[in-house]
Amino acid sequence: MTAAAANPIVTITDKTRQAIGTLTPLLDLGLRLWVARVFWNSGLTKIQSWDTTLMLFEYEYAVPLLPFELAAILATGVELAAPVLLVLGLGTRLGALALFVLNVVAVIAYPDISIAGIKDHTLWGVLLAVIFFHGPGTLSVDRWLVGKFMRPDQQSI
Repeated sequence: MTAAAANPIVTITDKTRQAIGTLTPLLDLGLRLWVARVFWNSGLTKIQSWDTTLMLFEYEYAVPLLPFELAAILATGVELAAPVLLVLGLGTRLGALALFVLNVVAVIAYPDISIAGIKDHTLWGVLLAVIFFHGPGTLSVDRWLVGKFMRPDQQSI
């Protein structure tokens, strides 16, 4: 028996690390599902009342550089497509990046955003950044595709 194995602190640390490692895929999936739900619901709201959406993009939101109709279509499209990517874990980083950019534009384009709205958008932005930089985790189509089609020395997503 080695000295490290006999040390109870090392044993507890190893068991804790293993437990955390077991739960990490569930946390990754949970983050993806939670953020996806927020943006999916927003996209559904936009398509349920398209006339109101167009009016908001024309008179309330100051989206730079784009005609309001195009901005409304793009925002709604991203809010409906990117959450599907996050839920499946397919093209996860692309979906997270698209929602991150949309989130930033939403904060910039809405001059009357409340303090609570800023806090919500900040939280969503941080979670999307975590998903983008950390990746989708093991419970994802991305991970399955990497395992199926790439050599072991190339398997990082």
